[in-house]
Amino acid sequence: MLRQKALFTVTLKRSNSFLIGQRSRQSTWSNVPQAPPDKILGLKDLFQADDNPNKIDLGVGAYRDNNGNPWIPLSVRHAENILYNTEKEKEYSPILGNNTFITCVQRLLFSQDAYGRRLLNDGRIATAQGLSGTGSLKILAEFLRRFNPESPVMLPDPTWANHKSIMQYSGLRTETYRYYDCNKKSINIEGMLGDINMCKPGTVVLIHLCCHNPTGADLKLEDWHKVIEIMHHKELIPFFDSAYLGLCSGDPIKDLKPLFMVNKAVVEGHLPTYLLAQSFAKNMGLYGERVGSFSIICSDKSEKQRVNSQLAQIVRSSYSSPPCHGSKLVSIILSNENLYSEWLMDIKTMAERLNSVRIMLFESLTNKYHSDVDWSHLLTQRGMFCLSGLTRQQVQRLRSERSIYMTSDGRISLAGINSSNLDYLARSICDVTSKK
Repeated sequence: MLRQKALFTVTLKRSNSFLIGQRSRQSTWSNVPQAPPDKILGLKDLFQADDNPNKIDLGVGAYRDNNGNPWIPLSVRHAENILYNTEKEKEYSPILGNNTFITCVQRLLFSQDAYGRRLLNDGRIATAQGLSGTGSLKILAEFLRRFNPESPVMLPDPTWANHKSIMQYSGLRTETYRYYDCNKKSINIEGMLGDINMCKPGTVVLIHLCCHNPTGADLKLEDWHKVIEIMHHKELIPFFDSAYLGLCSGDPIKDLKPLFMVNKAVVEGHLPTYLLAQSFAKNMGLYGERVGSFSIICSDKSEKQRVNSQLAQIVRSSYSSPPCHGSKLVSIILSNENLYSEWLMDIKTMAERLNSVRIMLFESLTNKYHSDVDWSHLLTQRGMFCLSGLTRQQVQRLRSERSIYMTSDGRISLAGINSSNLDYLARSICDVTSKK
């Protein structure tokens, strides 16, 4: 009996000691800090929690119609019907994407000019399906980390916030070049040229192909000539981000004109390569399908084959293969003459509405409410966004006093403006910017 009692006492002490040790031991993940909220997506949570019936979401990076509703382009709806009636499998896609998709994308991006066709015919373009724009940027960043690791990636100031994160989380060093003068509300072309002219050979320079985010300010064609010339002489690597093709002019082919100039420089031997990340999220309304492409210009077919093999390894270790549904829709639209024409009309519809919103906002601010501020920069910017010039304090006042939500840098998503909220927005902006 005494022996049993002694054993029980020892067992109890060991048990208590174990429990105390468990309580005092630090949690495995206790050293994980809270990450800051996403600057853009975090606005959506604030907006949804606001019960003001007049609230406006100007942070959303997705097209909305004049009723404030998401819009599926007619070409996409018709492609969905075709796919529903003809699709026979949901098998895995090849690692770099479906060959039909790749062919259609290359035809769209590279067969619109003689120099692009030359690059295609010579087998110099490695193209693959990506997870929209972000995923395509990420795969190209991983490629650069493996094969150009010592060189920095130059980002425009300002740029889309995720550019820096994508590059840095891939182990790349980022620097910035001057792009936009917030005081003059226009592109600082001299600053841009001066900064990239200081770059060392091999430096990667990221440029928005059109509809610059967040400013809406794009390079003129004569500016592109100067940029390409410096890249040639300094032996730099262009890296183009094309997230809004077609939403600048209303015509995707017109928006490709800068790329035509770059293709000419490549064919003539002035530039050995460039990288291109492209998305169908905005111009086809395929936001949730995550479909885009990434391309690398190579010196010949042999180099293209080697580049493709490395891209395949990166994709295989990242997500194995891309999803099939969105790429099938894109392939149907780009390969069907009637649907392609309808898609061009869909793009024109979106671009024209965005541009008309710019004009109406300018006229309301200037002519109706006689704002103290010069808003003429609204008329020169293009695409889904404009950089308003509002200060952080003014943005905060709009949010707290008027339930109008935009990013802290004053970027306005024009898609969030419609005939029902335009007047309220213009009046609110005039109130917070008034000098009286």
